[in-house]
Amino acid sequence: MLRRGRRLALTTALIALAATASAQEPPPAAPTPSAPLQETLPPVVVTAPPPIASSSEQLIPDKDFELRPQGRPADVLRLVPGLIINQHQGGGKAEQYLIRGFDADHGTDLAIFVDGLPVNLRSHAHGQGYADLHFLLPETVKLVDVLKGPYFPEYGDFATAAVVQFVTRDVVEENTLSIAGGSFNTERYLALLSPTRDVVKTLVAVEVYRSDGPFDHPNGYLRLNAFAKATASLDADSTLSVWASHYRAEWHGSGQLPERAVRLGLVDRFGAIDPNEGGVTQRTNLNLDYRWKVAAGHTLTAHAYGSYYALSLFNDFTFFLNDPAHGDMINQRDRRFVAGADTQYELKSTPLGADLTSTAGLQYRIDTPHVVLASATQRHQTGRSQDVSLVEQSWSPFVKFDLAPADKIRLVAGARGDIFTYDGSQHVNTTGANLDGHVARARPNVKANLVLGPWAATELFGNFGTGFHSNDARAVLANPKLEALPTATGYEAGFRSRVLPRTEIFATYWFLDLASELVFAGDAGTTQARGPSHREGLEAGVKVRPLDWLTFTGDFTYTTHAELTQTHQAVPLAPVWTARWDLTARLPWGLSTSLEMRYLGDRPADPDRTQTARGYTLFGWTGRYRYRNLEAFLSVENVTNVDWREAQFFFTSRLPGEPAGGIADIHYTPGTPRSFLGGLALRF
Repeated sequence: MLRRGRRLALTTALIALAATASAQEPPPAAPTPSAPLQETLPPVVVTAPPPIASSSEQLIPDKDFELRPQGRPADVLRLVPGLIINQHQGGGKAEQYLIRGFDADHGTDLAIFVDGLPVNLRSHAHGQGYADLHFLLPETVKLVDVLKGPYFPEYGDFATAAVVQFVTRDVVEENTLSIAGGSFNTERYLALLSPTRDVVKTLVAVEVYRSDGPFDHPNGYLRLNAFAKATASLDADSTLSVWASHYRAEWHGSGQLPERAVRLGLVDRFGAIDPNEGGVTQRTNLNLDYRWKVAAGHTLTAHAYGSYYALSLFNDFTFFLNDPAHGDMINQRDRRFVAGADTQYELKSTPLGADLTSTAGLQYRIDTPHVVLASATQRHQTGRSQDVSLVEQSWSPFVKFDLAPADKIRLVAGARGDIFTYDGSQHVNTTGANLDGHVARARPNVKANLVLGPWAATELFGNFGTGFHSNDARAVLANPKLEALPTATGYEAGFRSRVLPRTEIFATYWFLDLASELVFAGDAGTTQARGPSHREGLEAGVKVRPLDWLTFTGDFTYTTHAELTQTHQAVPLAPVWTARWDLTARLPWGLSTSLEMRYLGDRPADPDRTQTARGYTLFGWTGRYRYRNLEAFLSVENVTNVDWREAQFFFTSRLPGEPAGGIADIHYTPGTPRSFLGGLALRF
C-alpha cells in the first residue's frame, strides 16, 4: 500500500511539473516584416443530428457524459431512460441489465454494439446474450445511439427491448495523460494519444485500472485495456476505418448474500459466505469499416469484425444446498471466436417527386463457443457436468425504405429475414439431453415507423415491429421442438417537442409481447420455459438550458405491466418506477460540475409478488477544474451514504446447520457506500 501511494504521488508530481514547464515555454518569435503572412483557414464542418424515427430514440453526445466518473461504460448507459445497471461480482462480470419490464440478465433482450461490432455473445456459458462492455473506454466514445423496441430493420438478434450503438472517435482533440485514485485502493492510469489528425487520423488509448471495492475480502479487480484506431480517406469518395482492442481482467467477488445471514449477524453486509468467487476474462477485437460513394445518391458500406474471447467464472449461489460437504461452487468456462460481415447498398431517389432512400443489406455472423459447466471447490475443478463444442451461424438479409411522400410526413419501413443453424458436439453431458446434432431455424420480421410534423416545433411518432432474441444453442439442440427464435411484437406512440424556449421534451407509451420466455439456465445447464409475456409502460423526459452554461436533464419511466400472459404472474425483478436527473454547470473560467440523482423503485422479486426487491435513491457529484493544460477532477458517489442493494435475487440456498431443503430468501450484493475518486489530467 505504501509503495502504491508513493507511486501515485510521484506520477502526480511529474504531471504537474510537465504542465508547469509547458506553461513557462517562451512564446514563438514573431515573423519578420519581410515575410508576408499566408493564412490558411481550417475547413468548417457543419453537422446536424440525423432524423430520428421514434420518440424514444436517444442520441447521447460525448458532452453529456464527459464529466461522469471515469473508466466505466456503465456510467454512460445510465443516461438511457429506464436502463438500470447492476454489478454483482467484483467488477469483472458483465453487468445485469434491467429495461422496459425485462430483467434482461446480462444482455438477452438488449443488443449492444461498438461501431457495429456485436458485444452480445450467443450461447454463452453464463447467460444468453452475455454482454461484457469492460473492453470499452468511455473516453474513446463520441456518440451513443439508443433505439428502443424492435422497429429497425438493421438490427435483429437481442434487439427486443432496446439497441445501444457506441460510436468511437477518430481522434482526440488533445492528447491526455491521466492518473486517478480514491476509495477502496482504487487506481486508474490512462493515456489518450492521436499521433496524426490529417489525411490519416489515429487514436491510441491505454488504461490500467484496479480496485478492491468496499468488501471485507478485497476484490483485487485488475483491468488492462488497449485500443488503437486508424481512419483514412482513400480518395474523395471512399473511407476506410480500422481498429483493434485488447482487454484482460481478473477479480474476486463476494457474491450475493442471503438476507438472513446479515440479519442474524453471521456476516456483515460487505462480507462473504464463499470468498473464492470471481474469475478471469479477456477479449481481443478487430473491426473494419469501408464506405464508398459509388455515384451521386449511391453509397456502399462494408463492415467486418472478429473477436477472440475467453472467460473462467466461479460462482457459489446456493452454498451447501447440493453438496453439504464441499459446497456448491460452479465453474463456467467459455472460449470462442466470433466473426462476421455485413454490407449494405443505399440509393437515394425521388420517385414522383417524393424523397426516397432505399437500403438493401446482408449480415452474417458465426460463433464457435466451447462451453464447460463444472463443479469446483476453492476454484479447483472437482467434476464436469457439461462440456460442449458449438457452431452457431446466422444469415440476415434486410431491406429498408425511408420515404417522405408529402410535407411533414415520413415513413420508415422494412423487413428482414434471419436464418440460424446450430451444430453441437458434446464431450461430457450429465443433464440427460443429447446435444449432438444439427438444427436450422428461420424467421421473418417486419418494421414500420411513421413520423408526422413538425407542427409548432413538435413531431409525432408511431412505431410497430416484430423482432426476436435467439435462444441458447444447447436448449435448441436438446429439444428441437422448442421455439429457437421467439417473436417479440412491439408498438409505441409518442412525441418530441421544442415548443418551449431552450427546452426539449419527449414522451412515449409502449407495448411489447414476447411469444416465449424460454430461459437457458447456464448455472444448471438446463432450460426453463415460462410461456408468453406482456409488457407496457410510459417513458418521459426533458432537457432544459435555462442559461448558456447550465443544463438540466431528467427522465422517468413507469412500467404498468410486466407479467406472464397465461398465469398473470410477475416477471421477477422487472423495474416498475425509475427516475434520473442531473444538473450540470460549465462555467467559462474552467470549472465544470454536475449533480445527479438516480432512483429505482421497489419491484417484485418472485412471480407471486410475495417478495420485494428493495429500491433506492442515490446522489452523485462530480467536478472538474482546468487551468491551461492541467485539469483536476473529483467525483463523489452515494453522497448521502445510503445503505442500498445493487443486485437482488430470490432463490433457495442453504447455510451450515440449516434444513437439508434450504431456505428461500432474498440474496443481494450491497451497493457501494460513499466513495471518492480524484486525479489529474495533463492535456497537450
